[in-house]
Amino acid sequence: MTDAKPISVHRCRFVDFTPSAITALSFPPLSLPSVKGKKSAAIRKRLAFGTLAVGRANGNIELCEWTGLEHEQQAPQAWVVKKTLSGPYSSKVDSLAFTIRDPDLIPSDQIPSLSDLRLFSTGGGSDLVEWDIERGTIRRTLSSQGGSIWSIAPNPANTILALGCEDGSIHLLSLELDSLTHLRRLDRVKSRILSLAWGPPVPRETSNAKPPSSDGSDDSDDDEDVTEDWSDSWLVAGCSDSALRKWDVKTGRVLDRMATDKNRGERTLVWTVGVLGDGTIISGDSLGVVKFWDSTTCTQLHSFEAHGADVLCMAISPEGQAVYTAGVDQKIVQFTHVKTSQSTSSQTHSKPSLLTRTSTSRWVQSFARRMHSHDIRALTTFPPYTPLPSSHSRVFPADIAPIVASGGLDMSVVLTPAALPASTRQKVVNPLSTSAVSTWEDAYQRKLAYASGAFGRSAVCVATEARLVCCVRDAGVSVWRVKKRAGPGEESANFEEGVPAKEDGGWERLLDMDLDVQSNLVAGAISEDGQWIVVSDWYETKLFRLETLPNGQLKPKRIRTLTSALRPHVTPPSLASSKSRSRDSASAGGSSFVFTPDSSKLVMASCVSAYILVLDLSGDAPRVLRKFDHHRLSNGVVGGRVTKGRSKSSADVEEAEEVEEEGATEEKKDEEDDASEEDVSDEKTVSTTVTRMAVSPDVYDVESRSFPAWSRHLATALPQRFKHLHDPLLGVAFNINTTDAPTPTGRTAVFWGATWICKIQLDAGAVYGGFEKKRKRDASGRKLRDVAPPPTQGGDQHQQQVQPAANNFKLITTYRPILFADFLGPGEMLVVERPLVDVLAKMPPAYFKPKYGAS
Repeated sequence: MTDAKPISVHRCRFVDFTPSAITALSFPPLSLPSVKGKKSAAIRKRLAFGTLAVGRANGNIELCEWTGLEHEQQAPQAWVVKKTLSGPYSSKVDSLAFTIRDPDLIPSDQIPSLSDLRLFSTGGGSDLVEWDIERGTIRRTLSSQGGSIWSIAPNPANTILALGCEDGSIHLLSLELDSLTHLRRLDRVKSRILSLAWGPPVPRETSNAKPPSSDGSDDSDDDEDVTEDWSDSWLVAGCSDSALRKWDVKTGRVLDRMATDKNRGERTLVWTVGVLGDGTIISGDSLGVVKFWDSTTCTQLHSFEAHGADVLCMAISPEGQAVYTAGVDQKIVQFTHVKTSQSTSSQTHSKPSLLTRTSTSRWVQSFARRMHSHDIRALTTFPPYTPLPSSHSRVFPADIAPIVASGGLDMSVVLTPAALPASTRQKVVNPLSTSAVSTWEDAYQRKLAYASGAFGRSAVCVATEARLVCCVRDAGVSVWRVKKRAGPGEESANFEEGVPAKEDGGWERLLDMDLDVQSNLVAGAISEDGQWIVVSDWYETKLFRLETLPNGQLKPKRIRTLTSALRPHVTPPSLASSKSRSRDSASAGGSSFVFTPDSSKLVMASCVSAYILVLDLSGDAPRVLRKFDHHRLSNGVVGGRVTKGRSKSSADVEEAEEVEEEGATEEKKDEEDDASEEDVSDEKTVSTTVTRMAVSPDVYDVESRSFPAWSRHLATALPQRFKHLHDPLLGVAFNINTTDAPTPTGRTAVFWGATWICKIQLDAGAVYGGFEKKRKRDASGRKLRDVAPPPTQGGDQHQQQVQPAANNFKLITTYRPILFADFLGPGEMLVVERPLVDVLAKMPPAYFKPKYGAS
């Protein structure tokens, strides 16, 4: 038997891409329970995992969806990026907040879907931004009328949004009936409002209250007009003058002031505040101190010097029994509420007085973990916490652990199971599948790998024929050339062993281009021959022809006729006549691009309308050859017949195109292609975003519209470990042979994620030598080392040879984190890495405080 030769790899670390820091995290809230005949808010069924919004310092917002199925309690990959909201260039995200669009229609024991949510953000200026989640654009902006916005907080009923401003004022905005209008301004103070939190809502007395049913169930009519059953009482703010203040919502007056500690006369900044259901106020300040306050008397209950530097963020566990704080010192500290058996005071009187009497419970600093390598800027928990009074406090199922999500300057979201020790009396499921342990102290955390491009894909692309590597940044493009290797082992690494390549100048930088854009770039591509580069923000596509200068550098020349060629084809009739979305309707941006292998045509997907356009680049000016919109159709009548399209419930699905059944006829295809825009009404279309496209050189037969036999065989025989890898699949590369000669490496496919590469021999059988811990044995007990592949049609002698089991599903974890992987030629692969240490080396040093006497 002939063994396939290993693949040589260019291990490239010259792509100096720098991911953006995480500045805000948010989960969708829960609506308030009904107070009519109900005195408990127990959630008896498991909540579906909600969307995680990740705000970054470059202005982008990533919407991450849970990868588990509806009936599954665990998902190895946890949350993955589903959609990217491209922020204006240049901007940032300081605060994020989800609210429910119509809270009366959402049950209190149900996580709202994306279509039921509104998303707000601030970026350090005076404007509040509301996003159109479905279309990925800015829906509206509103000035704070109080200077820069430092903090935002929606009330528990999701009807009011509070803004903490630079001038010391708190502005309340009305969210009712899907509006965004100024409601009132609370009394102004002489300090910045750095943080905000609402107090527990007050249930209103109802004369027609019904007694609770015997089974504890809630009547369906009780959920109507839920928000009218609750009224807001007060809110608290952390200020920049070493104090917290409490406002009465009805009168707008300051009720009380709570002073924090000072250091050498300097003002202490109260960066974060929170409120529990019993009214307890929690604060974290610039001295690293976490304090608990009694909201009734506005006096201090506990004070913990928990951090060595500023406390920047806070999160509360779903039932309010634990508090998590984090900040500059990279630690996440847990505080838990414990019961005390007796008074902890040292008084010796026979009868304790009011001054010395203590409660039977208190807050303690229980545990601290360091899971980040730099400042932590954001914390949140799932299920989300709502400060409800004790009579209506929520009780979640105890058989699944809550999750704490954190993020900061080290660019990655870290997820940690956070079950309390008291809840482990029964079996608790770890949703992240990191281990069987689910408590905060002992569970393994999960770090979500950052993506270099929008929509969770790579920002790096390769021109195979020209050996060029292109990287798309927020507002620019860089191009490098990878030189051909002079000999084995000189400029390459062994794929399976991961031997580092020698630093002998195997690459050269050819082009750095900064662009004038409205938003951050969302997509880009380079042609195979290296003569074309296309990039786009959300509103405009820019196409450049590359000219090679005598010194080897590249000179770009923009093709300015592209916009005029695209404009008539990317604007749907419904948007063209819409005045409220005139900016979106004028968009000629693209969400995904791909060049054909001969570099003569460009295929693009438009951002707003999601049309697929095929452009011819061979003439003097680009021109649109074909336009496809089948993936935008819902079930309806097109061209006089019923067409099966996308359903309304899957409008958010980013996979834009589906393969039709193998039995489809060419006549049916022609009818669909010839359907005009007038035949498709706006009611029969759905909003979607095309995020990935590919042009197949020889693997997939487009004309027959059927997958090859090897792919169907491979998909039905994947090992479980491959399907349960922690980091999601980001791309696949095929070892394509453009000639008829047999390749020494065989027919190879390489699947890759951020921390792993899996090599699969397509000629071999579905054996998992690279995954299985125990070798397969036959009936006699002998080890099975080799398995013959299924016969292939038209294959050469090399393809019919038997491949060893160890070569198939070979998992390599040497390269990390991986930005891109593809083949430059037969048996020659390119792997682009961006080690975290290289990224952190360009940042200011992380907080470090040496301890006296420590080694």
